[in-house]
Amino acid sequence: IEVGHTLIGLPSSGCHSNGYSLVRKVLLKDAKLDVNEFYPMFNKTLGEELLTPTKIYVKAIKHLLNNNVDIKGMCHITGGGFFENIPRMLKEGQGVTIDIKSFPRPKIFDFIMEKGNIDEKEMYNVFNMGLGFIIAVEDKDVDLVISKLSEINEKAYVVGKVSDTGDVNLKW
Repeated sequence: IEVGHTLIGLPSSGCHSNGYSLVRKVLLKDAKLDVNEFYPMFNKTLGEELLTPTKIYVKAIKHLLNNNVDIKGMCHITGGGFFENIPRMLKEGQGVTIDIKSFPRPKIFDFIMEKGNIDEKEMYNVFNMGLGFIIAVEDKDVDLVISKLSEINEKAYVVGKVSDTGDVNLKW
């Protein structure tokens, strides 16, 4: 991975398997919400929303690799959110800038943030916030990645760039 490479994000299906200690505290213990209650914003019960299966990215990545896409780096956005996971694919001294407005954020994250009065930056430190997987590619390969993922009905978003800052910077 080199400075200037583009970051492409693949959307998550929700919380995935991470942050449930915080979810339990905020939604069930503190707010005393009922997991069986139907929420129109989710079009399902709170329990069904929280138990949405974790999206798996093997098919998408295999499709890219089978089509000779030169992926420079990959990372799941799991427990530890953006700040712990993205640096794992970078070289020493590299960082990233992520435009948080470049991808949709599932409603469950705003719901958790509001009910728990949680700082937005902290949410990005705990949850995937709508991006379950990020790949780094050279700029020349961005259109190819988007096109190849579209072939298998996989959405993808150009979400940022690799920098030389040594930090994960969120562009609000």
